[in-house]
Amino acid sequence: MIYASFKSIGAYIPTEVRSNQWFIDRMDTNDEWITKRTGIKERRIASSEEETSDLGAKAAKIAMNRAGISSADIDLIICATISPDYMCMPSTACLIAEKLDRRDVMALDISAACTGFIYALSVAKAFIESGMKKNVLIIGAEKLSNIVDYTDRTTCMLFGDGAGAAIISATQNKDEAIVDIQCSADGSQKDLLLTPSVQSSEASFMQMKGNETFKIAVRTLTSDVQKIMEKNSYKNEDIDLFIPHQANYRIIKAVGDALKFEDKQKVLTVEKYGNTSSASIPMAINECFEDGRLVKGKTMLLDAFGGGLTWGSAIIKFNG
Repeated sequence: MIYASFKSIGAYIPTEVRSNQWFIDRMDTNDEWITKRTGIKERRIASSEEETSDLGAKAAKIAMNRAGISSADIDLIICATISPDYMCMPSTACLIAEKLDRRDVMALDISAACTGFIYALSVAKAFIESGMKKNVLIIGAEKLSNIVDYTDRTTCMLFGDGAGAAIISATQNKDEAIVDIQCSADGSQKDLLLTPSVQSSEASFMQMKGNETFKIAVRTLTSDVQKIMEKNSYKNEDIDLFIPHQANYRIIKAVGDALKFEDKQKVLTVEKYGNTSSASIPMAINECFEDGRLVKGKTMLLDAFGGGLTWGSAIIKFNG
C-alpha cells in the first residue's frame, strides 16, 4: 500500500517589514484600531524585483534541501496562489520549475485563495496514493501587495507577502502517512471575497465584505474541524499543533475557543506576517519547525477558509 507522507517544510519571508505605522502615516487609522480589529502588527512586503514565483522558488529550495532531495527527484509541482506572475499563463508553477532548473515535469497552479495550500496538499496526496507520482512539491506563494488597494482602509492593512513549500513523498509506512484531508467550496458565496473580472472597469484589487466573511468563516472553520476530527476518531489531546489560516486574530481566537484547544496547541503568526493567503499555513508550519515545536511524529491539524468560497482541513503526521 502506498501512502503520502509530509516530508519537509520551508518558507521564504521577504525582508521589508511594513509596520502599522506605515498605514497610520498615510490614512485615518491608529495602531490600537488595527491591532484590536486584526491582531496584526507587521507584515512583509516583497521587493519590486521579486515576483510570486521568486518567493515560491526560494521556499521550495529550502524544503527540498531539508527533505534531502534535488529538483531532479520532483515529478509534480503544484503552486497555490491568487497573485500569479502572469494573469492567465504561464502558470506560476511553470516559472518555479524553470527557477529550480526542472524542465521535464508536470506543473500547475491551484486557485483556491486562502485554502490553496490544503487543496494542493489534497491533490498531491491523490497523485501519490494512485502511484502516479513519488515526490510532489507543493507551494503556497503570494505577492498580495500587487493586488491590494492601499486607499481602502478596510482591507489594505490585512495582507502581506511570502511563500511556504513542502515535499510530499510516497511511503509504505502507514505511521508516516497523512491521516486525512477534506476540501469544499460554495460558489454561491462568491461576492464575499473577490477581485473584479478582467472585463470590469474596476481595478483588479481584492474586495471583501468583512463582517459577513467573519461570521461565515468562524462557523465554517469550526464545523469543518469537528467533522474531520470525528471522522478519524481524533480528540483534542491527539493534536500537537492546531495551525489555522492566519487571516485575523479574532477569527483564530473564536475558532480556537469554540474547539477548546489549549493555548500551547494554537499556532499564531498573524501578528508578524498578516494574511498571506495560500502562503500563511506553510509559513506557520515552517515557523513551528524552526523554533522546535514541530518534530518528526508530531500531529498537525490544518484549517483554512478563503474566497470562492473555499474551505478545508487536514490531519497530518509530520515525517520530517
